[in-house]
Amino acid sequence: MPAALSPLADQVRRHDRDRFVTALFAPVERREALFALYAFNDEIARIRESVSEPLLGEMRLQWWRDAIELIYTGGERAHPVVRGLAGAVREHDLTRATFERLIDARAADLVNGPPDTLATLEAYAAGTASSLIELVLEALGARENAARKVAHHAGIGWALAGLLRAVPFHTRAGRVFLPKELLERHGIAAEDIAASKGTAGLAQIASAVAARAREHLVAARAGRGDVPRTARAALLTTSLAVTYLGRLEHTRYDVFDPGWSATRPPVARLTILAALGRY
Repeated sequence: MPAALSPLADQVRRHDRDRFVTALFAPVERREALFALYAFNDEIARIRESVSEPLLGEMRLQWWRDAIELIYTGGERAHPVVRGLAGAVREHDLTRATFERLIDARAADLVNGPPDTLATLEAYAAGTASSLIELVLEALGARENAARKVAHHAGIGWALAGLLRAVPFHTRAGRVFLPKELLERHGIAAEDIAASKGTAGLAQIASAVAARAREHLVAARAGRGDVPRTARAALLTTSLAVTYLGRLEHTRYDVFDPGWSATRPPVARLTILAALGRY
């Protein structure tokens, strides 16, 4: 009978299925640190949808800033994710500034309206997803500059693909992550994205974002040889992103097509890639 999941692993399994599956490809003794990092990311990523106004969101982000400070100054906080992070930090000497950069980047979630440019969106993706991959690589023993460079590209590629997958969800929540410059170029108002379902303009925007995502994914995969094999589970999301973007292309970049963003990750594909060492 399989062992029961830890509370942090179960949280990640419920809220971030993709990253949960990739963590299972990491060395057993490192997995709980990864689950702590992914649970932390889950906590701050869901702040926007759990508060009624930006000020409350800022307060919650500050709570996490204070929690990180406590971890690094020897204090304690009775919260399961904070306790898990504290153990990961102590065991793997994780970089405090990377946590702070990730939390600061999440402040953009509390701002209404789309990012101004695709470059702005990439900066957000780097601050959030790339920072998280950096921390995961550290937990897996990869701390070199080359590994951080791979993390930068892998995080942006994964985040851009994820934001495309989330367009229907964000639209229902009144949030827009498609760049304003692209919306204006194709004559689509941010508040009219739902009404633009199936239009050529929206498909062209999705295609442009997907193309940039692929550029970063290609760069990440080109550099994976600089990352130790034992740390490459941190990069498995690049393989998932490539799969999801392929599905989106098959729909002719219809982000509202319910089939392309299937919630369950292609585990069989990851298993094959892991066996071949191609991740």
